[in-house]
Amino acid sequence: MIESPCIGVCKLEGPYCKGCLRSIREIGGWSSFDDEERQAVLDRISERAAQDA
Repeated sequence: MIESPCIGVCKLEGPYCKGCLRSIREIGGWSSFDDEERQAVLDRISERAAQDA
């Protein structure tokens, strides 16, 4: 099982959390997502981080 990317810095700035770069929908749904959905979230997080760099 893929673990949450949460780093304990929980603050929504715009559409994404400042700490983990997930949307509110991604955060709320994480516990019910299967590994395929979780990996898709991690892929989107990587894309978001690259855009912010």
